[in-house]
Amino acid sequence: MTLSKRFEETGGATVSRRALVGVAGAAAATAMAGRAFAQTPATAPAGPAAPPSTVTTPPRDFGPNAPPNVYFTDPDILTVDPSFNALRQPNAPIQRLWTGALWAEGPAWNAQGRYLVWSDIPNNRQLRWLEDDGRVSVFRLPSNNSNGNTFDFQGRQLSCEHLTRRVVRYELDGSTTVLADSFNGKKLNSPNDAVPHPDGSYWFTDPPYGGQLYEGAPDGGGGPSNADSRLNPKLGQPPGIGTGRRELPTNCYRIDPSGRVDLVVSEDQVPDPNGLCFSPDYKTLYVASTGKGPGDTGPGGKGEVYAFTVGSDNKPSDRRLFSDFMVDGVKCGPDGLRCDVAGNVWVSSNAGRAVGYSGVTVWNPQGKLIGRIRLPEVCGNVCFGGPKRNRLFMAASQSLYAVYVNTQGAAPG
Repeated sequence: MTLSKRFEETGGATVSRRALVGVAGAAAATAMAGRAFAQTPATAPAGPAAPPSTVTTPPRDFGPNAPPNVYFTDPDILTVDPSFNALRQPNAPIQRLWTGALWAEGPAWNAQGRYLVWSDIPNNRQLRWLEDDGRVSVFRLPSNNSNGNTFDFQGRQLSCEHLTRRVVRYELDGSTTVLADSFNGKKLNSPNDAVPHPDGSYWFTDPPYGGQLYEGAPDGGGGPSNADSRLNPKLGQPPGIGTGRRELPTNCYRIDPSGRVDLVVSEDQVPDPNGLCFSPDYKTLYVASTGKGPGDTGPGGKGEVYAFTVGSDNKPSDRRLFSDFMVDGVKCGPDGLRCDVAGNVWVSSNAGRAVGYSGVTVWNPQGKLIGRIRLPEVCGNVCFGGPKRNRLFMAASQSLYAVYVNTQGAAPG
């Protein structure tokens, strides 16, 4: 329905701006529902002007002084299936909140402090964005090349550290607890991402990506990621770092409230596990299998996400392929992921040089792609935050982005 048609139907009566915005937003959402999710330019040869997007020439400017870019619906939020329209928030633009990292990862929302914390892995620091004034400051330095972060049900921060090959929890009194650094007497590889469970346990992935100079430390001479002994992993590191060698396959583990560490998903089931999350009822576990890591001797991950049924015994079963992450014939590598309250899975996307396919992909619980968010950078991880938990934060390569959505994150952190 056009605005002029709406005016006619009201008999020429004054229509509030709110009503006009609502009508226009609904019309735009309907139009988006009919749009194919194939890559299409945001500009049209004729008709009303369209705002620039990541795929226009020149591309959209995400900077703080960029011109307006949203006409009720952001041009870089694409509806693939009409069901996605219910999750979109009209008049909400994708915003670049900050830039200046080398590889941004692990965003996590602190509900009480109303801030976002995330990792800048190569710079060995954690950063914090304050909601009240948008200020960004260094939160922890050094961070032991931390990757994934989250907050548990008691508001305590968990971090996965590449350099020290461990999962830690920052206690409310300021102390730090090492939750896991080994399994069956063997040192972990480089914990990547972690999620809390209501039963008090924590689940985490342990791929080998920290076994490199850029994001941690390679193995000692002769180890899988330093087989020819050309690298000196001790340079620039604190005492004790750079002597160990990779000892374990790439597995997923569960830290029991008692402190016991159990293997829950093996490398044979999901090679090179990366991001993971639970469904809202905690009966399904999603695990991303990313690409081959340093020191891998097998084929490694193939850029897929798998789903498991979690029983009352805390043992995942019924392994199934959730998605192969082929979009328009483009391979989009999954990384971090989160579920919303309806069970939809929001997954960061790394499409390399395929402009317009990096960002976020959104899948319904049946594994059907329903929507996409295009970013000008590779996206490493996502989380829901804000006071109402209806804002999606996206840690993407060098920058932090955010957009309001019409749903909420299913879990804290």
